[in-house]
Amino acid sequence: MKIVVAGIGYVGLSNAVLLSQNHEVYAYDISEERANLINERKSPLQDKEIEEYLEHRKLNLRAGSTLDGELQAADYVIIATPTNYDPDKNYFDTSSVETVIEQVLSANAEAVIVIKSTVPVGYTERMLDKYGRHNFLFSPEFLREGQALYDNLYPSRIVVGAPKGNIELHKKAQEFAELLEEGAIKEKIAVLITDTTEAEAIKLFANTYLALRVAYFNELDTYAETKGLDTRQIIEGIGLDPRIGNHYNNPSFGYGGYCLPKDTKQLLANYNDVPNDIMTAIVEANRTRKDFISTQILKRNPRTVGVYRLTMKANSDNFRHSSIQGVMKRLKGEGVRVIVHEPTIQEKEFYHSEVINDLQEFKNQADVIIANRYDKVLNDVKEKVYTRDIFYRD
Repeated sequence: MKIVVAGIGYVGLSNAVLLSQNHEVYAYDISEERANLINERKSPLQDKEIEEYLEHRKLNLRAGSTLDGELQAADYVIIATPTNYDPDKNYFDTSSVETVIEQVLSANAEAVIVIKSTVPVGYTERMLDKYGRHNFLFSPEFLREGQALYDNLYPSRIVVGAPKGNIELHKKAQEFAELLEEGAIKEKIAVLITDTTEAEAIKLFANTYLALRVAYFNELDTYAETKGLDTRQIIEGIGLDPRIGNHYNNPSFGYGGYCLPKDTKQLLANYNDVPNDIMTAIVEANRTRKDFISTQILKRNPRTVGVYRLTMKANSDNFRHSSIQGVMKRLKGEGVRVIVHEPTIQEKEFYHSEVINDLQEFKNQADVIIANRYDKVLNDVKEKVYTRDIFYRD
């Protein structure tokens, strides 16, 4: 079976590697550099399992920066291109998805198109109305950045949505789920075949629940810090309740990253004619948290604040929409000089903040160092550091 994957981000590349264990896979990306790295069996992303599989496993995987000649023989085309949230339109920008759809339909209308990009609820049905009753499926991803392939090898569940009432495409949805199961290591994986719109809703509601959990523990931490209480003791105590558990509970500067900010806003946009309180509060809570963090830092009267890493978490190379950027913006608005230590950046500036990748020089210049996630390299300047990473382990 031949499978084409469009988009070499975490979702696309992890699926390409997973499926190429047993099938011919062609991975497409507009970046020729990314495609070349994959052909050299090097990962363009920081992900331990992807790196290991590319280097050491036998994979039937090629990559390129053009789709020419690759679509004609494809049985499945997985679309995993980015769909960034557009605040002006109050919607995801899905133009990259539609560009690929049109290329597929012009080259091979019989191919099954599996949309894995995050899209608004009802999007796949709208594509069916726009392009005709072609072979569209929607399959959401539930991946962590930096552990994307691991989460495909040991998935919590596999969800595939097919158009309502289309028996043949529901069979194709089951077949696609079996392809994902075939490449996984985990056995007895929960598989759910739904209609496309319900599958889209599962994605957005799942991520919004995770954002709710982050926001909840952040607000708990805000209360504890304001009242002089020990956040860790409180969280450990409530986490002993098995209904709550001790996961996803480490306070931070706010939720951020690839999915949670845009997915919560997108779900809220879907509520524009539906009564709600919680969905609005989740989005607002993230803004409030950044305001609070900024206020706490300003209380130290710093002239220069050093930002230690822009990434959301340890062992990650992603700092897109990281919450610390919102804190930086607020501090700069108050006239504070902000400098950045981020080894993944080679440029001298990041959004008009000086990048200092000599760690000792960075420490010397900063009056206060803020770290969304703590690192032992800061131990010698611990008195300068402001973090809410209460569950840090050396």
